[in-house]
Amino acid sequence: MRRSVAGALSICLAAILWGLDGVVLTPRLYALSVPFVVFLLHLVPFVLMQPFLYPTYGALRRLAFADWLTLALVALCGGIVGTFSIVKALFLVDFNQVSVVVLLQKLQPVFAILLAAIILGERVTRRFLLWSSLAIAGAYLLAFGLAVPAVGSDSRTAMAAAWAAVAAAAFGSATVFGKRLLQVLDFRQATFARYGLTTLLALGFLMLSGEGVPFASVTPTLWVLILIIGLTTGSGAILLYYFGLSRVPATVSAICEMCLPLSAIILDYLINGSRLGPWQWVGAVILMFAIFRVSVPPAKPSSERAT
Repeated sequence: MRRSVAGALSICLAAILWGLDGVVLTPRLYALSVPFVVFLLHLVPFVLMQPFLYPTYGALRRLAFADWLTLALVALCGGIVGTFSIVKALFLVDFNQVSVVVLLQKLQPVFAILLAAIILGERVTRRFLLWSSLAIAGAYLLAFGLAVPAVGSDSRTAMAAAWAAVAAAAFGSATVFGKRLLQVLDFRQATFARYGLTTLLALGFLMLSGEGVPFASVTPTLWVLILIIGLTTGSGAILLYYFGLSRVPATVSAICEMCLPLSAIILDYLINGSRLGPWQWVGAVILMFAIFRVSVPPAKPSSERAT
């Protein structure tokens, strides 16, 4: 039980750091293009990891083709498609309509649970479906209260909604493929490998698009910000995430990651003065309670423990 609780708490903390990134840090990179932001946010942490995790190269040389394919899927889904899509969605709405993005990110557990059942063979119990459904309902109340989210007819908002849905599918897929990757690499090696391959993929995308790597456009202030993101909400959060993912099923991880909207709304209040309504507070309580019930396995009957 301690192992699963520690894993769930690690994933929750990683999600909180991602909430900090979305509200406080990444919005300040708006002067750069989205593909270049994705590249920098993976390049800087990967360079900083070299002195500490260079032995991972030896482990990577021993990977089978199927393991490399899994790593490529993690980097492509979680690193390239997921990061690109969520940053693109936030840039499109100028960070003023985060609620639409937050709601659509809640589709992530649906993709993760479906893929976990298909690819990993994880059994989806009725107990899990009950508490995960309650967690999703709590996340909805937290984001919107009793209101119905209106996307509206504005094309930028509609495009942002579409990109957020793509991000949800990508991150949900990366959760499942990451669980498979942790069967052959530990969480530190998986983090190192993911950042390295994502950096190469992002660089290839920049070159093919003709944008190149415009380092001259990055001011000293932006370099400091990118360094902070890389060490905390970037590689730091990913390390916590993979540590947790190695200790809990992918389905549990998907629900724990819903701490992201909770942290985003709290930070929005502390930094921007946005207040939660009564129903949003109800949603916050429901969400956290459901995450706790999903994370802690049910107690075994006394007769089963005796055997």
